[in-house]
Amino acid sequence: MKQFGGNVLFLDRSDINTDEIIPAKYLTEISKQALKPYLLEDLKLDGFNPKTDVAGKKVIITRENFGCGSSREHAPWALEVNGIYVVVATNFARIFRQNMYNCGMMAIEMDKKSIEDMFKTFSDKDTECKVVFNDDGTAKVKLIAGSLSKSYPFKLDDFEKALVENDGWIGFADNKY
Repeated sequence: MKQFGGNVLFLDRSDINTDEIIPAKYLTEISKQALKPYLLEDLKLDGFNPKTDVAGKKVIITRENFGCGSSREHAPWALEVNGIYVVVATNFARIFRQNMYNCGMMAIEMDKKSIEDMFKTFSDKDTECKVVFNDDGTAKVKLIAGSLSKSYPFKLDDFEKALVENDGWIGFADNKY
């Protein structure tokens, strides 16, 4: 199973679309790995530099409607080959969200108040994220910056959890059928 956590990249903007996640001009690449250097290349965000800000990040925390725009598997693939298996947002474009889970990755939806608190409390700090699954079926995102730590609960339905545990749809189907 993938590691769901690590250093956080805060992207303080709503409506980050699939063309900003991976520009369309790279959709002709024949391997997922070929997408790696182009992740977030066209994202316009004050103070953000994809060449220096993405390296070493394992989790993205952002605002609303992440993954909107054209439906394509390439957007989650570009995140995956960069080791980013978790995106936390208020909500996601429906197809993008499902593509994340189909790849065995997590698109975690949080209420606006929690997202706002994450940005207010942690976005200006070196922050680590841990996704915790409890035995009672609950789950939480735990953010840690030095001695500061906060947890935010979220829901993960049984099918999404099964996709994550099986490294995506193909692993799920192999184990189930």
